[in-house]
Amino acid sequence: MKFNDLNISPKILKALADENYTMPTPIQEQSIPPVLEGRDLLGCAQTGTGKTAAFAIPILQLLSEQKSEKNIPRKIQSLILTPTRELAIQIFENLQAYGKYTNLQSGVIFGGVPQRKQEIVLKRGIDILVATPGRLNDLINQKLVDLKHVKIFVLDEADRMLDMGFIHDVKKIVSKIPSKKQTLFFSATMPKEITKMVNSILVNPVKVEITPVSSTVDTINQSVYYVDKENKRKLLLDILEDKSISSVLVFTRTKHGADRVVRELERSKIAAQAIHGNKSQNARQRALNSFKSGETRVLVATDIAARGIDISELSHVINFDLPDVPETYVHRIGRTGRAGHSGIAISFCDIEEKKNLKDIEKLIGKEVPEVKDHQYPMLITKIIEIPKVHRDQRVKVKSTTRRKKESDAKKSQSERRFSDKSTRKKPYSRKG
Repeated sequence: MKFNDLNISPKILKALADENYTMPTPIQEQSIPPVLEGRDLLGCAQTGTGKTAAFAIPILQLLSEQKSEKNIPRKIQSLILTPTRELAIQIFENLQAYGKYTNLQSGVIFGGVPQRKQEIVLKRGIDILVATPGRLNDLINQKLVDLKHVKIFVLDEADRMLDMGFIHDVKKIVSKIPSKKQTLFFSATMPKEITKMVNSILVNPVKVEITPVSSTVDTINQSVYYVDKENKRKLLLDILEDKSISSVLVFTRTKHGADRVVRELERSKIAAQAIHGNKSQNARQRALNSFKSGETRVLVATDIAARGIDISELSHVINFDLPDVPETYVHRIGRTGRAGHSGIAISFCDIEEKKNLKDIEKLIGKEVPEVKDHQYPMLITKIIEIPKVHRDQRVKVKSTTRRKKESDAKKSQSERRFSDKSTRKKPYSRKG
């Protein structure tokens, strides 16, 4: 099937052709027709399957088909809610690309930057608003955003909203939108809280499930290196000696860990930048643009900051640290192997992360192949712990010693009082 077969308007088809889009992905093929019919939709799809276009294309078409009255300010007719700044910017850029031959105006708002420019965009009037929950609630409270005219509402990455603690913000926003609307709901996983929300806001939805919610993209070649923690940076440098790896996204567990990896890479003359929550929005966007353009070879990121990174044909993802939550692994490696392209996902696993790896393999339903032939094989094969009985004995010894010291101190104090009493001179008295 081609996009021409999906009843898409010529203006949008022309824009898709400019982007070299000819064949829809499965989620696009199954989602676009019912959305064009005005149906609510529940899409269960992991990252990298092309779901942004699955809702952006029909929204642009539905709104462009409506007759707009002249000399009347534009009203927000579609709201797309997403968890991170990077993902919001990506969706906004896609809307601009797909809708460049329509008369529609899109805008994006997110936190971490001054709101003045965003206020100007809102006052000018837009048809489609892409937003993160925190900043949107702030602007609603300031009466700078009016959602009374929203006809199509999209909640993207709903499970990530829950993970990041945005679920209450989302509920507040939903209460500001008209009850009569078309709702498109996308989530890679369906925890109980998300299922409750689905049941409360969707009306007789079409369900589109492209892959099992916990599966990984089949086109991604996965592997794991067992390595001691202190040798991870050396192993990373060793892998990056392969010049055919032109761009790689490296995931660390912490912000400081990301910065340490970047410093190590820069010392070895490898162009690298970090992207995480301690960086300003402008710095994060500069790093992302530099990576997309190829100026930066390695982008080191934490999970939240990397959400929404969409780089076509990114060949490698490296899990420098394995995530504590197995589903996060699926999201991470989904940055590569996007839209049918092949990709490579490499994971480093130290002795303390072996349990994490087992949980990941249980979730994805297969074993991640081990790479044994490398320069830094794992030497520490056991986590050394002090047996519980030894710890108890040590506590007992400490408490016994403390009691003895207290007893000795009291005895010494008593002896001093006795000595003082025996040597004290008696008062002189005269008998009359």
